[in-house]
Amino acid sequence: MHFRPLHDRVLVRRIDAEAKTAGGIIIPDTAKEKPQQGEIIAAGPGARNEQGQLVPLDVKPGDRVLFAKWSGTEVKIDGEELLIMKESDLLGVVETTATLKKAA
Repeated sequence: MHFRPLHDRVLVRRIDAEAKTAGGIIIPDTAKEKPQQGEIIAAGPGARNEQGQLVPLDVKPGDRVLFAKWSGTEVKIDGEELLIMKESDLLGVVETTATLKKAA
């Protein structure tokens, strides 16, 4: 199935956090919190401003993003648990050092 978000919504796949702490302690599944980092799978075309003009989103598929703990609506598409949320629910884009070097 193909899913295309509408307006300023994005489809996000959670990126699992490490199962081990920096000190080497393994965290059991029951004690883990849901990750707050994800990858944009699909993005809508954007929202309309007061003049009716389309304002494109700042994120695109493939971007790694941070979002609030309880944001979004959980959905299951093709057996995979994903989140649908508005772009305004995103806290920011995570850029890796390789991405930063390409921009320079």
